[in-house]
Amino acid sequence: MGMVTFVDETTSGARRDAWGLEIAEERLSVRELIRRRVFQEVAEYNARRSGEFRGLVQPTDTERMLNGCYTLRTPRRIDPEQQAELALTAFGRNGFLVLVGDRQVEELDAEVDLPLGTEVVFLKLVPLVGG
Repeated sequence: MGMVTFVDETTSGARRDAWGLEIAEERLSVRELIRRRVFQEVAEYNARRSGEFRGLVQPTDTERMLNGCYTLRTPRRIDPEQQAELALTAFGRNGFLVLVGDRQVEELDAEVDLPLGTEVVFLKLVPLVGG
């Protein structure tokens, strides 16, 4: 079993704290990697039930707060399946890029190697002002 480190970055240079997830397999599809990441962050949110949710993608009924975090309009349990589908759709629409090691992965069904200590960067694309 190995630890994979997830990092969120934006094209504007912002970088959130990295966090790890234990993954037993040495190879996974990008689709499964995204699903496991989303399921973990949803499980952590549902366990604490605070109003703040820091996920790869935001549930549809969230509001952005001044500090850049998101809060649910009505605190509730988030459905991990629905959240994973939102993330997979966002990937397909270029809402974020996935970099495994130094390599960008462009297909959900692409298999990636996950040796011990692999860093997976989710680069969230920030829309350009005026276009």
